[in-house]
Amino acid sequence: MATVKGLITAKGTGTNHTVADTDTVLKALEIMAEANISSVMVTENKKIVGIFTERDYARKCDLKGLSAKDVLVRDLMTAQMRTVTQDTSIDQCMKLMKEYHIRHLPVIEKDTMVGMVSLRDVAEMLISDRESTIIGLENYILGSGFAS
Repeated sequence: MATVKGLITAKGTGTNHTVADTDTVLKALEIMAEANISSVMVTENKKIVGIFTERDYARKCDLKGLSAKDVLVRDLMTAQMRTVTQDTSIDQCMKLMKEYHIRHLPVIEKDTMVGMVSLRDVAEMLISDRESTIIGLENYILGSGFAS
């Protein structure tokens, strides 16, 4: 069964982008745009206290007529995050994302963020696993060995 550890390994090393809870929403949006990502972790005194996503911006700032340059990230972030560990299965990730209507799961080990798993990452891994299973079953049924 595929786990978050395998997904993180497959993605390779990347930067975990953060903003301080006292930063403006505009600064968070600039970081997200520059890195071509849709969420950043929010820190207070270097401790992760929440996540800020494009959805937070759209629903809590833009639609309410607030200005990104005047609002602080802590006022719009999602503080109640769902997190996973490297041992969490990809199926469990999908279940959490579906149940809580979220698209990002921070990967936490010993109170430290080691990565971020997105809905896209999970979907790609599930599809890849299913394709491998199908190929294996077809090869078994056809008696052609296990070449992929």
